[in-house]
Amino acid sequence: MERLLKETPILDYNHILIKNLIEQRKWNELGDVDKVKNIYNFVRDEIQFGYNTGDTIQASDILKDGYGQCNTKATLLMALLRAVKIPTRLHGFTIDKELQKGAIDGLWYKLSPKNILHSWVEVYVNEHWYILEGVILDRQYLQELRNINKNMTKTFCGFGVFTDNFDNPPIDWNLSDTFIQDKGINQDFGLFDSPDDFYRNHQQELSYIQSLFFKYFIRHLMNKNVNTIRNKQR
Repeated sequence: MERLLKETPILDYNHILIKNLIEQRKWNELGDVDKVKNIYNFVRDEIQFGYNTGDTIQASDILKDGYGQCNTKATLLMALLRAVKIPTRLHGFTIDKELQKGAIDGLWYKLSPKNILHSWVEVYVNEHWYILEGVILDRQYLQELRNINKNMTKTFCGFGVFTDNFDNPPIDWNLSDTFIQDKGINQDFGLFDSPDDFYRNHQQELSYIQSLFFKYFIRHLMNKNVNTIRNKQR
């Protein structure tokens, strides 16, 4: 398990911001189950759903941003858990872009790649591995999305969600697996010791120009759409 506790360039858990957060929240004083539950809830709800500049940014930068998507929230979750001596690993995938429809619209949706890089964290506690994919959407955003789509209770796809239980998706961790986008998975890349290892082998299917457009323009439109839902202005 030692390799699944290591700090890496992306999992920079000795950064002062991360160390201060852990000290303020007193996470190191908790038992393993409560460490996982408290850190998971923090990343799910206090780090809002949103789109960062890219997948490979460091955990400390995600904490500074205060928001993240599947891959970046996975990075921060892994860093915080490893910092309190909880082993973690990364499972890599691609998901169908249909899952993002609504967060991205029109021409930009048509031009986006069919397959989007996706990952979730697996955590080892009580001699068992648990999947923590349900960390992606903050509860406020998900609740407002449900309010807007009250007639949808079962399968729902779009706006960062793909689940067959939209009314009550399994996003709460109680020694259980959690999910919110898993129904969109269309390719499985397997397990990786760290996000650094994953991104050395797999990248988003974007050209250089597409990457620049995403970083400086498209992601801001996506964040505006997400925040509009969260703030009930839609």
